[in-house]
Amino acid sequence: ARRKMEEAGHDPANVQTVQAWPEVTKLGPFTIGVAPMSHSIPESGGLVIDSPAGRVVHTGDFKLDSNPLVGEPFDPEMWAEIAKDGIQALVCDSTNVFSTHPGRSESELPDEITRLISEAKGLVAATTFASNVARVKTLAEAGVRAGRSIVLLGRAMRRMIEAATETGVLVDFPKVISPEDANNVPRDNLMLITTGSQGERRAASAQLARGKYRGLELKEGDTFLFSSKTIPGNEKGVIRIINQFSEMGVDVVDDSSGLYHVSGHANGPDLEAMHNLLKPRMLVPMHGEHRHLRQHARLGEAKGIASAVVVNGMMMDLTGDAPKGAGYVDTGRTYLDGSVKYGAMDGIVRDRIRMALNGHVVVTVL
Repeated sequence: ARRKMEEAGHDPANVQTVQAWPEVTKLGPFTIGVAPMSHSIPESGGLVIDSPAGRVVHTGDFKLDSNPLVGEPFDPEMWAEIAKDGIQALVCDSTNVFSTHPGRSESELPDEITRLISEAKGLVAATTFASNVARVKTLAEAGVRAGRSIVLLGRAMRRMIEAATETGVLVDFPKVISPEDANNVPRDNLMLITTGSQGERRAASAQLARGKYRGLELKEGDTFLFSSKTIPGNEKGVIRIINQFSEMGVDVVDDSSGLYHVSGHANGPDLEAMHNLLKPRMLVPMHGEHRHLRQHARLGEAKGIASAVVVNGMMMDLTGDAPKGAGYVDTGRTYLDGSVKYGAMDGIVRDRIRMALNGHVVVTVL
């Protein structure tokens, strides 16, 4: 965060750090604690928000993982203690509500990933979220066990590993070599770990799929692993990369087998376990499309928990026995035209969208 502040020309000292629960921070009428949560990025936290009207817990992104390899394991005793005096409202992750089996641990992956890399011929490349430093470490260690030198490709990948190592979150990360040195290593002894698991056009994976990146290229018989799940909405970019690699003769392995990726989000049974643990008076599902929120609300209502489907911009009153609408805040993109700001659907913006889609005719008469 401090590095991003510096890049934007701001003082990095403006980044304030808070300690984990039971330490709390006073903000206006609220007292807020950050309680450790297991997720696919270390130091994730749920918010414990106390107000005169009661306690609200916002889970943030989370999963029930007792052995996440890097970062904090899920601690049911801590959360039971947080809930012992009652939870007025639970605002809860809904991303994997449709998954009907309990979530899997990050610790289940290393053996399968090592087996895949050991059996692969030619060069091996793998991509995942750079922020998932536990997975990056798992990939790197699997490559080393398979006798390969490791190359980190992509600025975000390098910077995230550097930051995680400097802060002590990540320890004993395998030695890596530069892309320049990789050109002197036999292809069978090389593994690339790249950015771009969501099909981002400028990331390392997409550039490799288009040809070369930092002097490195994939060829027929090489293997490319997506150790990640495609976020809804990113399918087109990911499929483009898969097809480009296929045209090169590269073998692409994705997460469809369940062997090389586990989600950082709680599945349906895990969400119900969280409901049972915290026993909230009401439930506000968040993080997901409308169908995810609606299904999560149904889970809560089936247990007698008052629930509501709340979408962007809706203000809710959480002081009673059930969530109630209390107003609406205009949300979405804001367009800057000179010094004037327009809402996403203001007339001038709609007119310009029509012109962009339909074209326009200009007649000049002298």
